[in-house]
Amino acid sequence: MRLTRTAVAIGLMAGLAVSACSREESPPPQLLNLKKSASGPDEFSILPNKPIEIPEDLAALPEPTPGASNRVDPTPLKDAVAALGGNPSRLDDNGVPASDSALIARATRFGVAEGIRTTLADEDEDFRRDNPGRFFERVFSVTTYFRAYEDLSLDQFAELERWRRLGVLTVGAPPEDAAKYKDESFFTNK
Repeated sequence: MRLTRTAVAIGLMAGLAVSACSREESPPPQLLNLKKSASGPDEFSILPNKPIEIPEDLAALPEPTPGASNRVDPTPLKDAVAALGGNPSRLDDNGVPASDSALIARATRFGVAEGIRTTLADEDEDFRRDNPGRFFERVFSVTTYFRAYEDLSLDQFAELERWRRLGVLTVGAPPEDAAKYKDESFFTNK
């Protein structure tokens, strides 16, 4: 009987050891673990479709494209803009607007790295594999996102102080000696 228990224990240990040596690469750990508190559907993710319309000229209908938008798809943002008196067509993605061409030219003056999004996604996946969190954090799905990326985050207060030491006016926060900036001529260059 004792030999049987020992054989079973050795068999289980060997099975665990072999399963740990799997050739399959495991997915990178999730560092930000957000969970729903309820098990049912999210009532805010369900949007009713618009009523079906029959156009005046059926030949004018566009060619059906898989994955493209439909005329009866809900557009809550556009509907809200229209309800508030705005122009919903301004929300359409029509590429870079002409008003931003100078900004794009300045940002790309040293060139653009091809495939930067893929490169960053791969580097982030490697980083998450190297920083998976502690054992019990992984077991209990504790969020380790902020601790993992802490060294990569910008200290906003130190950056604010750096710009202030350089004498730059910081719009995001009032200067410590705000009284000297109350004179309107300071801002109008008179």
